[in-house]
Parts: sequence; structure tokens; C-alpha cells
Amino acid sequence: MSSTHQIVSSRWEAQRSFDELGRPLRDITFCVVDLETTGGSAAAGSMITEIGAVKVRGGEVLGEFQTLVNPHGHIPPFIAVLTGITNDMVATAPPIEAALPAFLEFAQGCVLVAHNAPFDVGFLQHFAAQQERPWPKFEVVDTARLARRVITRDDAPNCKLSSLAALFNSPTTPNHRALADAQATVHVLHGLMERLGNLGVVTLEELQTFTSKVTTAQRKKRHLADPLPHAPGVYLFRDRQDRVLYVGTSRDLRTRVRSYFTASETRSRMGEMVAIAEQVTGIECATVLEAQVRELRLIAEHKPPYNRRSKFPEKGRFIKVTREPWPRLSIVTKVLDDDADYLGPFGSRPSAERCLAALHEAFPIRQCSGRLPLAPSRSACVLAEMGRCLSPCDGSVDPQDYATVVTNLKDALHGDPAPVINALNKRMADHVADERYEEATIHRDRLAAFIRAAARTQRLRALTQCPELVAARREADGRWHVHVARFGRLAAAGVIPSGMDAQVFVEQLRASAETVMGGPGPVPAASAEESEKVLGWLEGEGIRLVEVIGEWSSPLGGARSHVALHEAVEASRRDLVPFDDRRDVTPVHQPAR
Repeated sequence: MSSTHQIVSSRWEAQRSFDELGRPLRDITFCVVDLETTGGSAAAGSMITEIGAVKVRGGEVLGEFQTLVNPHGHIPPFIAVLTGITNDMVATAPPIEAALPAFLEFAQGCVLVAHNAPFDVGFLQHFAAQQERPWPKFEVVDTARLARRVITRDDAPNCKLSSLAALFNSPTTPNHRALADAQATVHVLHGLMERLGNLGVVTLEELQTFTSKVTTAQRKKRHLADPLPHAPGVYLFRDRQDRVLYVGTSRDLRTRVRSYFTASETRSRMGEMVAIAEQVTGIECATVLEAQVRELRLIAEHKPPYNRRSKFPEKGRFIKVTREPWPRLSIVTKVLDDDADYLGPFGSRPSAERCLAALHEAFPIRQCSGRLPLAPSRSACVLAEMGRCLSPCDGSVDPQDYATVVTNLKDALHGDPAPVINALNKRMADHVADERYEEATIHRDRLAAFIRAAARTQRLRALTQCPELVAARREADGRWHVHVARFGRLAAAGVIPSGMDAQVFVEQLRASAETVMGGPGPVPAASAEESEKVLGWLEGEGIRLVEVIGEWSSPLGGARSHVALHEAVEASRRDLVPFDDRRDVTPVHQPAR
């Protein structure tokens, strides 16, 4: 074995003690390439004069490629002095039309590596396009870019190939000839890998995304991922006192958790969380849906400080049609078993208030608080004088007529939303005709809030009123995933083992499923987010319903049929409204450069 090969192999052995995930670097075949050209831009007419490449894997050189290329043009004198390649040397060399296919065949199946890769790869892609030759989907590693993230001024004065070759004691000195420069780049690549290996970077994915923003201390915690399986599930970061800091989910627990300690995770909050984490607990799940549901439940249970969403499902608001002689609409935080009608849940009180205003626009039921006796004897309010309330307070409406309006309101909540849509559309049209555009906008937002809430409630109720629903889907790996949902709550999940009778497995799964009791309201047995996760899976492609106890259906002509229009209007508004008029733009802090 040559001394060059010994140096490469000895460096590579430093990587072998790591427990690699993803695609281990030692298993990747790299094609390190370098070009010599007549200038700096292929688009401006510069040509390739030499291609040199070295193919390596696991520290072993598998082959070398070198050819001069006839540029069919004059090589500028200063280029000839720099590279030593003269017009006479390339006169009998193959043209790029022959050299490029030969190189692509040599590099087939490899990851391309170059020092300042955009230059070399850009030239190759330019001539491939010129020849109408399909460009292979090469993955590319740029050693210059990588070095700028790894090498400090104390290591080398700059990240030029010659400086890095000297730093890593390359036996080949770069000399502006393609093969020699490619050989030197091989040693630079392995020198960088050796340094990064000490930081826990051992896969191609980590190499490509490495950033110095991830601290050494953060990388040293990568062993916390070692006990986790390569399976879908939920992971919980915990501190020294065993408090849950963060809950997440993944199709591959080990790979995802490990990314928190590498270049894949650069969010400052996550870096802060990882700094105080002392352990990671994994809960393996049979399916991805089970993992997503468990995540929601664990976040709601532990309320981890580094999770931002789903922590307080109990804080949802509902609009309630009260049960009393003269019903009214009320925003409440709890659903009671009082046989009342509820719309929601809403994520915030303002969105509930917008929806409430939309309903009051369409249905003139009373807006005063408190219960009224069957025969009230109060004076009429201002809303009654404006014609916006039927005024049961002073006996202006009989109970039967009032009850009819309330019934129509309930029908709009649970079925056809047309009365609300028509009322709000008329209001908007009137305001636009009067050029009162801001008031028209207010009514548009109220209508959108109602449509979204009604559609969500109708969609949820269709599932959450169903005592049991069993469905299955064949996944990409050929296995059947089965889920049991009861009153909108995921009660069981499983994967049918190979060779097992499917019907027997489903019956066993149902028998072992969680017992779930129904209840009042749109989400009686689970959070709205959980039921929506289950619905998202059920509404996906390839789903087969195995068993339905009860009824799973949505109203024909319900609010959901109107959602797309309002979403399109909102998207158009975002495109058309000037930047400085947007009220929902969240500023993003950019660090000083």
C-alpha cells in the first residue's frame, strides 16, 4: 500500500468507532473532482482544459480519472502560466463532447466533492446542458464551504486549497493541475471529516448540513439518542430533576433525536433546551398516527416549557346556545351535559367573538345576559329599537316565533350555513356600495370566522358522535396499519403481522382497545387536535373502513363546502395588501452580521 493510501486509511479508521445513523461516511463513494479552465465563467465562453478526479470510499482510493480537453480556442497566456497547460498540449486532446461523458460514467453513483464546488460543478452542468445531456442527480460536498465552518484563523490563514493541504499534511501539493488538485482535495476532505468526527458528524447528511452554530457541548450529548429505536414514536427531553422540557414525535425516533445534537437543529430555543437536557425518553408507537396522538396528550399533560403549541387544550372557547325559555348565545370555556348546542372549540376569544357577531347579524335573538322568565316585563333595549333584536324583554315576540328563529340558528350551526352567509354578504355589499370598505372588511372577517368554526364543528361532530370506527390502510412498506377510534378518540393502533389473518388481528385489536365513553359537545372524549389528527388519517388516500358502529357522515351542503372560497379570498388578500398594512406579520429577529 502506498504512503498516500496509508494516510487516508489511518484517518478513516478514526471514524469507525462511532455508531452511525443515516448514511455513514465510510460507506459513501466520493468522486473528488477538479477542473482547469480558460476563464472563470462557462456562460461567458470559458472552456474546460482538464478534468481530474479521484474516486474514494472508506479511505481507499478506488480509481483516478484524468484527461486534457481541447477547448477549440486559444488558452490565454496568464492561464497557461498558471496551470502549465499550453495550446500544444491540448491540440490532440479529446473535445468536451467526448471528455464529459467519460467523466460522468466514472462518477456514476458517487457523491461529488470539489473545492469551491459551484465553480467546478457549474462548468460541468453548463456543458451537459449544451450537449442536451441529462445531468445526474449528484449530491455535492463543497470542501471550501465546509472548511469555512470548521477551520479557524489559528489553524490556517485562509481556506484556499493550498493552505488546507498544508494544514492536513497532504503528500500532494496543489499545483493548478486537475488530478493533483483533486488528490490534494481528497486529503483535505478526510482531514475535515476527522475533525468533524470528533464533533459527532459521521453521516453524509450531517456533513452536508454542518454548522458551527451547534456547539461542541451540544454535539457531545448525541449519546442520549443511542437507546432509542429506529421506529415511530414520541420522545421526551427531561432535565436533571426529571421534568419534561420538550415533547416531539418522529417516524424514526433515534434519527430525529440525534438531529438535535448536530447541524440539523439550529433553532436557538432548541439549543437552550438541549443544553439543560440530561436524558431523552422514547415511547415507541405502532404507527405514525399513534405517535402524533400520544405527542398531543403528553404535551397537554406535562405542558413542557419548550413546546409552544397544544399545551392548553382546556383553554378552548365554545359558543353555546343556552337552554332556557328565551335562549341566547354565550361564549363559554366548558361543555356541560345540559343538552345545549355548542360551536367550537375556538383557539382564542377574539375569534369566538367574531363568530358570535356573525351569528347575531343573521339571527336577531337577544344579546343581553342573564336568564329571562317566560313572561318578562322589561323595557326594550337599543338593539330592539334598531331592529336587531326580537325583544322578548318587553313581550314584542311570542315564544313560538322566537323558538323558530333559534331552531334556524341551530340548523345553521350544524347544517346549512346559508342564512349567515347571505346576511353577511348583504351587509358587505351595502358597505361596499357606500364605499365603507373598512366596515365591509369587518363583516368579511366575521363571516370567515363563522365558516371556519362551523366547518370544524360539523367535521368533528361527524366523528365524535360515532361510537366506534375501525379503518385500515396499506402503507408503503406493504404492511397494513389499523386504527380504532371511539367517539373521536384514538382507542387502539396496530400493524397486522405478516402471515396473520387480518380479521383475527382486527378483532383482537378491538378487544384490547381503550374503553371510551361518549359525552356532550363537539369533542366529548378527546381534544379537538386529536380528533382532527384521526380525521386527517381517515380522510387520506387508500383508507378502507373495516367497521363503523353508528354513523359517520357530514351534512350535505354544510359549512365545509364554503371553506375553500374563504381561504382563497384570504390568500388573495395576503398577496394584494401592502406589506405595511398587514397586521398579522410576525417580525423575525436577524442577528447582527
